[in-house]
Amino acid sequence: MTASADSPASSASGNTLAGRHILFIGGGNMATAMISGLVESGMPATQITVVEPVAAARQSLADKNGVAAFPDAASIGEDRQFGAIVLAVKPQQAAAALNACQGLLRRHPDTVLISIAAGLGVELLARMSSGHRRIVRAMPNTPSLIGAGISGLFAPDDAPPGDRAIAHAILASTGQVVSVDREDLIDTVTAVSGSGPAYAFYLMEAMIEAGISGGLDAAAARELALQTVKGAALLALASDEPPEVLRARVTSPAGTTAAAVAVLEQRQVKAGICEAVRAAAARSKELSDEAKAAQASAS
Repeated sequence: MTASADSPASSASGNTLAGRHILFIGGGNMATAMISGLVESGMPATQITVVEPVAAARQSLADKNGVAAFPDAASIGEDRQFGAIVLAVKPQQAAAALNACQGLLRRHPDTVLISIAAGLGVELLARMSSGHRRIVRAMPNTPSLIGAGISGLFAPDDAPPGDRAIAHAILASTGQVVSVDREDLIDTVTAVSGSGPAYAFYLMEAMIEAGISGGLDAAAARELALQTVKGAALLALASDEPPEVLRARVTSPAGTTAAAVAVLEQRQVKAGICEAVRAAAARSKELSDEAKAAQASAS
């Protein structure tokens, strides 16, 4: 497994995406984050096209980033050529979205298709797209909306190196990128970082509630909790030491932190989080199975 240290701006402004036109199938939150990141890092809006059936979403994309947004692939016209196609829809919508883009995909057999749909494997995506073979999977997360995301990336062994580089550059426009060398690990990436912001928000909720119950006003409790989580993450990122060492360093024997950690251990909070991550990974696999069954029944 390898991790990228690229900043959001460095990849999109480099040579990898220079002159390439990118098509987004779907214009939801994650697509919006990626498009905003690309534009902010120097890509001309004229090089980005979006297929989005919801009129309000199309208008928002056009107003915010100046990109061309169309209700369907047929409206784009055959003169546009794309160097990358990003499938940015929910997994339950992927089959219909790809089916509606069959003509466009046939015109772009050598263009990499980058899927951020959870749980859908490369082979299943190939069947959904009537045999498109150049496919890369990725899983970004919601902090991408502010350029602080992290994405997991998987490219098959037979994928041209350029496909991985293009996907990496697009994802790096919203944060960091970690590559995995086995496709099944994307399910784990989905569980750890794709769903991970929810775990952090859950912790924040609990800290805020505890602060309020201890007498703080809501605003003070929120500020203390959120800044503490932010500061702890930044400290961990800046340190070469693992989180368990950093935790031990602030846990003085018989002190206040030790009392708190003892309760967390007694309640098996760490075990619960690990179980939650495993459940998320299992659900990612289930999404794949459900999509396979739906695809088989539709064939």
